[in-house]
Amino acid sequence: MSNTVVRLIPPKKRVNVASETDEAPKLRVAAYCRVSTDDEEQASSYEAQIYHYTNYIEANPEWTPAGIFADEGISGTSTKKRVEFNRLIDECMAGNIDMVITKSISRFARNTLDCLKYIRKLKEKGIPVIFEKENINTMDSKGEILITIMASLAQQESQSLSQNVKMGMAFRFQNGEVMVNHNRFLGYTKDENKKLVIVPEEAEVVKRIYREYLEGKSLIQIGRGLEADNILTGAGKPKWLATTLHKILTNEKYIGDALLQKTVTTDFLTKERKKNDGRVNQYYVENCHEAIIPRDLALQVKEEMVRRANLKSKDKKRGYSSKYALSSLVQCGICGEVYRRIYWYVRGSKTVVWRCVDRLENGASSECSSLTIKDEDLRNAVLHAINQAISGKDEFLKVLRNNISSVIGSASDEAVSSIDSRLEELQKELIRLANSHSDYDKIANEIHQLREQKQAALLRSSDLEYQKQRIAEMAEFLNTQGGEMLEFDETLVRRLVEKVMVYEDRISVEFKSGMGVSVEM
Repeated sequence: MSNTVVRLIPPKKRVNVASETDEAPKLRVAAYCRVSTDDEEQASSYEAQIYHYTNYIEANPEWTPAGIFADEGISGTSTKKRVEFNRLIDECMAGNIDMVITKSISRFARNTLDCLKYIRKLKEKGIPVIFEKENINTMDSKGEILITIMASLAQQESQSLSQNVKMGMAFRFQNGEVMVNHNRFLGYTKDENKKLVIVPEEAEVVKRIYREYLEGKSLIQIGRGLEADNILTGAGKPKWLATTLHKILTNEKYIGDALLQKTVTTDFLTKERKKNDGRVNQYYVENCHEAIIPRDLALQVKEEMVRRANLKSKDKKRGYSSKYALSSLVQCGICGEVYRRIYWYVRGSKTVVWRCVDRLENGASSECSSLTIKDEDLRNAVLHAINQAISGKDEFLKVLRNNISSVIGSASDEAVSSIDSRLEELQKELIRLANSHSDYDKIANEIHQLREQKQAALLRSSDLEYQKQRIAEMAEFLNTQGGEMLEFDETLVRRLVEKVMVYEDRISVEFKSGMGVSVEM
């Protein structure tokens, strides 16, 4: 150790550096502010923070303002949507800021990983972050340890808050309080009491969509019609997607009900939401606002969706089509397959025909002996069937009157009323058990069974109402038709005809009223 030598190394002479007599360069200090909601109370807090930091930085002679970065109405659990926060980090990385000051760790970030990530990122650039409330400077040796502890506590606080919000929402759901985002909701807006109210002109669009679907149009056809009339979606867009129309046709809110908690937040940090497939309770609130669509009409749409889904060829490759009035209506009376409209080329000439899918796809190996019919012949046969109904309307009307009396006599709401009474009792008991964390599986199972029974009863009632309406439509048509029809009317066929069965020697036209007419080939 006696040979140890210590040498003094003088500092190098720096060029273009201010002398001790020169004024030292001021620190460029930026402040970050954030409030997590956008109500009036928080808005005043937001403005107060900006005012405070503006004065605070300007009052220090060694500092010069490098900007006030403020996010309003943004959650702190994630930095993705915090525009000003991200701009602050970018400015720091660009070398335009020397120090950042903020109120507290929870204002900076409630996600531990995000908090530490950005503190370390700034620390590598030699930029300290000052947290006023905790009196922490991230450049101190104890800074990161304290930051880790405090950020973790802030994250726990955010998780606790998330749980409290969920409990509060569940309580409101149990009391039937409906919370719906109406900003992109076609047909409704909210009044001063935050209740859903109908927007008349938008409601007419919703009614049109339901009506045209039941008239036989496809979702694509309905969308094209709306676009042609320059009607915008609920989001204000000119393009109508089939998925948008499907959601409108299946949305229970249009019948005055609301299914609450369709989705659930699976991660309180990322705010990721997923479909509630049984993860947590759901709440179905009936008659919570004014309906645009009658219940029986919505049930008819549901049945029509099922009918179209089942209209598939045996290979399951092709289903419902609405390009032509007779598409998906014509079926083979021999093998049960649907008929498809195709072009035949014979000796250079093109002919439109209808042919059984089994014969069309299997050719000579098909065991079906069904007819191939020219489009003109098929249309004339259907027209002839309608004219037969017109010429024999006195007998038709007599049968229709008997049928409608039978339908009215079959309708009964007693089953639904009885199920509703039992459901109300079980709902009260279920809520009591759920709040006391008791086992409620038995009651929940009975409720599910009763809901299925109620749905079946409503479907039966809807089917009867549908029959009554179709009978009434047929009767009105026969009463108002002055004479035979001379031309095939696609709109009328969509409205009156349920099915066309093709046999070897005849065609049977079944009307939606339940009656039928056979035409010899």
